[in-house]
Amino acid sequence: METKKQHLIVKNIIDSDLAVSSDDGKKVYQAIVEALRRENIVELDFQGITIVITAFLNMAIGKLYQDFKGDFLNLHLKLVNVDDKDKALFKMVATYAKEYFANQEAFEQAVEEIL
Repeated sequence: METKKQHLIVKNIIDSDLAVSSDDGKKVYQAIVEALRRENIVELDFQGITIVITAFLNMAIGKLYQDFKGDFLNLHLKLVNVDDKDKALFKMVATYAKEYFANQEAFEQAVEEIL
């Protein structure tokens, strides 16, 4: 089976230049998941996005680590046109998501103990 590239433009999916709500993040997540399930290589394009916050990224990208292994995502998900000032935010979201979904029970137990 031939691997195809699928170019997803965030601004078009959320119909805004502000990537700030988890609801919009969910729209992007669903678009990515559809493409990844067909084993396409996804180019997620942030061209024209002026503000990105973690609530959006946790839903759009972080949640992917619940459904797919990190190695698969490294090969199949490419982020393009990410503003330099936002790159650390993307890295942080991916790192926390990997840790969380790898040890979900331990995380939830620790939260229970704190509360």
